[in-house]
Amino acid sequence: MSVGLLIITHDDIGKMLLATAVRMMNVCPLEAEVLSVPFSQDVENLSKQAKKLCTKLESGDGVLVLTDVYGSTPSNIASSLSDGETVRVIAGINLPMLIRVLNYPRLNLSELMIKALSGGRDGVLVCSPEDKLHLDEKKASQNN
Repeated sequence: MSVGLLIITHDDIGKMLLATAVRMMNVCPLEAEVLSVPFSQDVENLSKQAKKLCTKLESGDGVLVLTDVYGSTPSNIASSLSDGETVRVIAGINLPMLIRVLNYPRLNLSELMIKALSGGRDGVLVCSPEDKLHLDEKKASQNN
């Protein structure tokens, strides 16, 4: 058994992120489902679908739910699933976060949640050396 993964996002963002991650890794090591939330949504129906998907994914090790923008409809649907024990929710999904989660399929729910958060944070980088230098100088001047 392992943690189940449920992705709830606007439109097809979650489907595309999962498809990209699986293609990069050549495997999806966790049982995963995606719920796409269209802009013309029926929130009550989508909430029921989310609960069914969560139940389907729960094999005894819990479910990690990743969603996009905190406070948005997908996030609110995801948050309604959270029970603090068997279902954990993280907003702000990005590809580095998802790949980090998929790279650690044997972790328990709490550990996987921590990996997701670190993947999301650590995956956001300044790529240009000039911009990095500028940001480092700006940070140094603010500390003085």
